[in-house]
Amino acid sequence: METTMQKYFHWGAIGSLVTLIIWCVLWEMVLAPLKPGGSWLVLKAAPLLLPLYGVYKRDIYTLQWTSMMILLYFTEGVVRGWSDIGSLSSWLGWGEAAVVCVYFVCAVLYLRPYKRAAKKLAKELLDKVKVNTVK
Repeated sequence: METTMQKYFHWGAIGSLVTLIIWCVLWEMVLAPLKPGGSWLVLKAAPLLLPLYGVYKRDIYTLQWTSMMILLYFTEGVVRGWSDIGSLSSWLGWGEAAVVCVYFVCAVLYLRPYKRAAKKLAKELLDKVKVNTVK
């Protein structure tokens, strides 16, 4: 059974993932595209669509691998925030990094109870194995 906080973290993960998708599309098509009229860099939002259903359905494995994959977007945001000095693109880069941080924190905190339960089960299994080998 999920706690109330877990529900908030789940909705935070969904909301930040959807926000990041919209953010990337708007950035590369409307707000500050590399080329006037938009660029092919908008396709960077496509990989974010793949885990959206799994995150919505609370799939633990999807939340785990996306918490690592999303760090690529953090890296891009920091690099573009640092290198596109004095432009809207710089602010959008830092914003992307912030949205990624929200997703990462929400995903990790949502998964925390599952990780604890898995460690507990693994410890119990190892204790049973140790008891059986001593006899």
